Amino acid sequence: MFRRSIYKTPAQLRAMVEPGLITAASVDAAGAAIAAGVTTAAVDEAASSAVLARGAESNFKLVRGYHHTTCISVNEQVVHGIPGSRVLEPGDIVSVDSGAQYQGWNGDSARTFIVPDPSRPDLVAARSELSRVTEGSMWAGIAAMASARHLGDIGAAIQDYIEAQGEYGILREYVGHGIGRKMHEAPSVFNYRTPDLGAEVKPGLVLAIEPMVTAGSDQTFVEDDDWTVSTVDGSDGSHWEHSVAVHADGIWVLTVADGGAAGLAPFNVTPTPIP
Repeated sequence: MFRRSIYKTPAQLRAMVEPGLITAASVDAAGAAIAAGVTTAAVDEAASSAVLARGAESNFKLVRGYHHTTCISVNEQVVHGIPGSRVLEPGDIVSVDSGAQYQGWNGDSARTFIVPDPSRPDLVAARSELSRVTEGSMWAGIAAMASARHLGDIGAAIQDYIEAQGEYGILREYVGHGIGRKMHEAPSVFNYRTPDLGAEVKPGLVLAIEPMVTAGSDQTFVEDDDWTVSTVDGSDGSHWEHSVAVHADGIWVLTVADGGAAGLAPFNVTPTPIP
């Protein structure tokens, strides 16, 4: 049986740059739309407009049974929240996951935002810290890609970063993945240590690194809409994700304009554009 390689050619890596940038633009637009009093549907529409304006299509809408450009998860919802009539409130922690397909190639990215609330500084601070830890663990995993020999090195770096920050839950049932012609491809990328070293990290590998972290237990359930994943204990969740390519000269984060330079700087890793 024919098995497609998980490694892309240099030309294929170059083809993934534009869908990554379009995906970044969609998350930028969603973030700009987030404010108290705004519905999650309106945030989704902002992301959708950004994708269409660049001549791309939403890859989320290509998933059977899903009809939105983004997943928007609020407070105890960690991932896969469905945009709709929910009105964002001051202090909400909001994770936006978006993707775009352009000329047959895909991008996938997520960020967490906090709706300002001057009346509850402690709540905002706690939720901001959860987002910081989650984002930092993502960058730790991406930084590990620069020197990792196997996928397991990436998961270990993510787990180590989170555990060094305090008591947090790391979702086990939902993980990162390969990306390319499809939004979700092999291999799976765990956000924690596993006995299996995993696939070799070498030029041509493109991964979506996406830690999903909670302020409490890692136990979750799927809500009645059959999509939204929420914490059992009601604790807040955060989700950060970037699509990252390994090439002959280094690594390049496809879903941020600077290739990951700012996020990787604390780890003393410098990204290199795809030649």
